[in-house]
Amino acid sequence: MNEKATNTIESKPKFSKLLSPSMISLLVMVILVGMGEKMAERFLPLYLMALGGGALSIGLLNGMDNLLSALYSFPGGYLSDKIGYKKSLVIFNLMAITGYSIVLLIPTWWAVLIGAVFFISWTAISLPAVMSMVSTIIPKNQRTMGVTLHSLVRRFPMALGPIFGGALIQIFGITKGIHIAFGTAIILALLAIFLEVKFIAEDPKHKKNTSKLFESIHRIPRSLWHLLVSDILIRFAEQIPYAFVVVWAVTLHGITTLQFGILTSIEMATAVLIYIPVAYFADKYSKKPFIVITFGFFTAFPFVLLFSKTFGMLVIAFIIRGLKEFGEPTRKALIMDLAPEDAKAKTFGTYYLIRDVIVSLAAFGGALLWALGPNIGPIINFLVAGVFGIIGTLYFTFFGKDLKNLESNLNLNEEK
Repeated sequence: MNEKATNTIESKPKFSKLLSPSMISLLVMVILVGMGEKMAERFLPLYLMALGGGALSIGLLNGMDNLLSALYSFPGGYLSDKIGYKKSLVIFNLMAITGYSIVLLIPTWWAVLIGAVFFISWTAISLPAVMSMVSTIIPKNQRTMGVTLHSLVRRFPMALGPIFGGALIQIFGITKGIHIAFGTAIILALLAIFLEVKFIAEDPKHKKNTSKLFESIHRIPRSLWHLLVSDILIRFAEQIPYAFVVVWAVTLHGITTLQFGILTSIEMATAVLIYIPVAYFADKYSKKPFIVITFGFFTAFPFVLLFSKTFGMLVIAFIIRGLKEFGEPTRKALIMDLAPEDAKAKTFGTYYLIRDVIVSLAAFGGALLWALGPNIGPIINFLVAGVFGIIGTLYFTFFGKDLKNLESNLNLNEEK
């Protein structure tokens, strides 16, 4: 009975850390900034076309998203390790506000690309700070659940934002609707900054690792390199068609912008339903099977999308797209597990830097494939994406490791 009571007492502080004021403030911030971001982001290809941009400008925007995500990841992690995650998050939100303001003040397609330098990669630049914060305030044996809470909450604006954005476009038109969405995004980002300053606790006082980029690359363990290689291949499968999904649905097959927003909500609802049970079992058992399943859904999406030309078929495709989030928090938690203890944020940022610099080529390549014409371009685009997914899934299946695998091998070596 005493042992049972002790276990109960010990479990309370662990659970309370999942719901601490800092964690709750972080989650609310993610909702506010994410809602503003996603109201317009998914419809930027249509906005570019309305302002006179063509397929290559869409590909350039998507390529910039990947490239900037890569280039921002390491500085985001470095800054978080250097000045702390709280101050870093405030700076990153101010950057997003700057980008939104540029788009509002200069209504041209090239201004969208300039503004995108500040806002389109907010998630990438802020994610190392967020992961560092989660790994600091959440116990190690609940890290996947902490990452999952962040990923789950982040899906609410990803689900609702496109519905509101699609409705604004349907009511006011593409140009005015996008402008209203960006104006709203500025207000929500300012509210998020207030929350960060007021309620997120300061980082624990400890010496920050200040290693440079090449040292961080050198410190990436072999097990994390295997995950990185497979992840790059899988992101090729995702990013080759990514920017053109809305064009495929709305322009080529007559789906309304509001219907497309609903499809995005279906995708996010699917992801939300599977997050918590997957996180529980991933923390309890091996992470690798869940990541393999995730990669399988990434691979299936472009193949299914090729045959999705009605709203009903697109619903099926977007359910599969939602299922690709099956083990995404698990993958992020595995990165934090495998990263050196004294440089979690920086290693996370370095991982994404390497991944997204390479994957940015996929976005540009996807635009070139699409530009082959409405009859053959989409077919080649989706098939090439699927092939990359197959290769990435097989690579991780054969070479991927997780922390439990490594601990088992270590114990075997010690016994010998």
